[in-house]
Amino acid sequence: MNYPYEVRSSEFEGKRVLVTGGTAGVGLATVKRFALAGANVLTTARDSTDQLPEGVIFVKSDLATAEGTNLIAKEVLSQLGGIDIIAHVVGGSSSPAGGFSKLSDEDWQKSLNLNLFPAVRLNRLLVPEMLKQGHGSIVHVSSIQRILPLYESTIPYAAAKAALTNYSKSLSKEISPKGIRVNVVSPGWIGTDASNVWLEEIANTNKITVEEAKQTVMDALGGIPIGRPAKQEEVAELIAFLSSAKAGSINGAEYVIDGGTVPTV
Repeated sequence: MNYPYEVRSSEFEGKRVLVTGGTAGVGLATVKRFALAGANVLTTARDSTDQLPEGVIFVKSDLATAEGTNLIAKEVLSQLGGIDIIAHVVGGSSSPAGGFSKLSDEDWQKSLNLNLFPAVRLNRLLVPEMLKQGHGSIVHVSSIQRILPLYESTIPYAAAKAALTNYSKSLSKEISPKGIRVNVVSPGWIGTDASNVWLEEIANTNKITVEEAKQTVMDALGGIPIGRPAKQEEVAELIAFLSSAKAGSINGAEYVIDGGTVPTV
């Protein structure tokens, strides 16, 4: 399995894990991380991939719909027999550029449907199972755009991620006394395959090199002090740590992984 870091194969042995959006980018890296560590993993996305590790259960669904989340909750309970860890990775932006005036109600609703409601709905369906057993861990993947929005193109995405982070804090206060921890991972720019394609498009459009395109993006973000986007496996490692017993006292927290992009404490 292609994963750049050494993983202890018994770390999550026997743990039942759901990873949403697990067929590409951070989601796929997270699936690999848990599978390497001995977990029983179920993942879901709109499209499959041949890169999933052996033994990982894939269920095709559209989590932007209530029907999709209902299906996944049923499959988790029937195929895994319960749930110990939920990593909500699914998300993204498809809003048109041009600022607030270009955004329709549909644009706003699509972003909320993809970036907020999948976590809300799946938690509502699966957290009761965690409460019955008295333990569990939930990690929501938000974004630094919740505090550093890009008004030119991703206003609804940033607002939805802000809502997800706020919801996460509320949820942690309610269920952590009953044994379930809730935390947030907020990445900045991540070097995924999709972002590499995007850089090539920028380079071709502006007749510059890919490296120059990368620098243009970093400049637009206000700079990344470490000089590069995060690796998807680095984000997966943080998700795994927060899900592990080693993070047993971490609850209701947000961990930013952005190479220093956000310029304030």
